[in-house]
Amino acid sequence: MNMNACFTLRPLMRPARAAVAAFLAVGAMVLAAGSATAQNITAAEKLLFQTSHLQNVTAPRVLRYRYVRQDAEGAGFSDEVLVDVAARNSDGSAKVSSEFLHGERQLPIAAVQEAQGNPALLGFLERDIAEMKRLTGGSTSYFRKRIRMALAENARVEDVTVEYDGRQVRGQKVAIQPYLNDPMAEKMPKYLGKQYVFILSDAIPGSVYRLSATVPAAAAGKGGAGTALIEETMTFNGTKS
Repeated sequence: MNMNACFTLRPLMRPARAAVAAFLAVGAMVLAAGSATAQNITAAEKLLFQTSHLQNVTAPRVLRYRYVRQDAEGAGFSDEVLVDVAARNSDGSAKVSSEFLHGERQLPIAAVQEAQGNPALLGFLERDIAEMKRLTGGSTSYFRKRIRMALAENARVEDVTVEYDGRQVRGQKVAIQPYLNDPMAEKMPKYLGKQYVFILSDAIPGSVYRLSATVPAAAAGKGGAGTALIEETMTFNGTKS
């Protein structure tokens, strides 16, 4: 198995290029192995990585997200993610800087001068991948590849309704379980049922409504209900000037 694939889209189109570039400095998120270039980009990949998430943000504006970790076996925490959309460019992109958590948990994210994708989404994935490496001792490139494969092969985009500003608005949800059929299953049985859920809406400034990564307490790989063993969520929490 090739474990050198990182997170870049196939092919990398301009709406995603600036957002991905911001994360090259903190882990080079790529979503394509070389042989995958001939495949069609899925609706899930397009929604997450090739959509102009910031087109509905009037600058200057700071997007705020509440980040919560719940851990049945350890310490949880609550923190904040800030995405500062400082100005808009003539081509529709934006000048963006970010604060992804604080203190020892902070994930450094480089400022982007021509961003269109929302850096909070890629930051969420980068943090999760770093956590998987810390908890399992596995390779970051391997976890990136499993997520990429799940988005490319098994993910579906589902229409949902979410509440924003006192009203119901339309959104889209993507859910994946990258490790259900993981060939490395015997090395990390606790995480086989881990599920990622991405909810986005054009009605939400910055488009990202809620992202979550959940390790169920049920038997590994069964995806059962019950109290989560580990759950991390990032939820849109308004804007400020």
